[in-house]
Amino acid sequence: MTSSITDSVVKAAIAAISSESATTAEKIQMLIEIAQGFQKKPKTAQDLRNAVGLFYRAYEMCGDEYVLLKARAKVGMAGSLQMIPDADSQLLQQARADYEEALPILQQFATAAEVAETQMNLGLVLQSLVPYNLARITDSIQAYHEALRVFTWEHYPQEYAILHNNIAIAYLSMPMSSERESLRQALAVQSFEIALKYINLIEHPREYAMLQNNLGNALQYLVSSHPVENNLRAVLAYDEALKVRNLQDTPLEYANTISNKANLLFNLPDDLEKPELGNPQNLLKAEEYYQEAWRIFTEHKQLEQAEMVAKALQDLTAEIQAFALN
Repeated sequence: MTSSITDSVVKAAIAAISSESATTAEKIQMLIEIAQGFQKKPKTAQDLRNAVGLFYRAYEMCGDEYVLLKARAKVGMAGSLQMIPDADSQLLQQARADYEEALPILQQFATAAEVAETQMNLGLVLQSLVPYNLARITDSIQAYHEALRVFTWEHYPQEYAILHNNIAIAYLSMPMSSERESLRQALAVQSFEIALKYINLIEHPREYAMLQNNLGNALQYLVSSHPVENNLRAVLAYDEALKVRNLQDTPLEYANTISNKANLLFNLPDDLEKPELGNPQNLLKAEEYYQEAWRIFTEHKQLEQAEMVAKALQDLTAEIQAFALN
């Protein structure tokens, strides 16, 4: 098997650093920077494994002397492990251990933003470990809140939006007794709404669309005594997201939002004053959205999503036929 170009780059980098007349600290820094290059634009999982190897070599070179660089190498390793597609619980646990080892050192020697970024990534790892029963969702939420002390909307709008989005999703995934279900969902909606006070369409379109789309989902499935009101708010949220998401620039995000909106229209009466008349118009609109979303997902080889939409389309067709018979 021929070695890939990235393997050659790794070998060349290590050889160059071995012969380089730079100081040890400079060599460590060079290794970290090369590894970050692989980490930022990985083409394959092997790129990320190469990054882990380079960060580890930098970590070993630090010894006890270069404490901050050692912590940065650990954070780099954790970030790469976390990004490996379909990372199993073992890799995620290693990433968690690396972040937790690095954090006290960063808190002592690094900038507040560097610490906050590590807390944000630790929150994500913890959230990913929850399904394996290897972490608590409350610890994930706490890590996000720690990061929010630094990542304020004024100075870090993108991180602020992502953190509030992650907090909301964490609340939605919390196992709670049925009587506390509505509390959990209300907290999620509140988190989206707090972020949307500051994240706007003009300055932060991508984050704005993400928050509006996910707010629509939270409202759509909210356990409440006002389901119609929530569904109407959800429609508005999806429409706001669609001001940004379109077929040309963001086809997959667009397909995601229109299929979410179709799910909602499936259950929304045409005339809110006369719900007993059903929703033939909304069903037809939902059918259009599902068909378009299915085409986009299939074209972009997102087969799992395409399959889910096809199933929804099947249910919808049955509903339209049943309506026609009545």
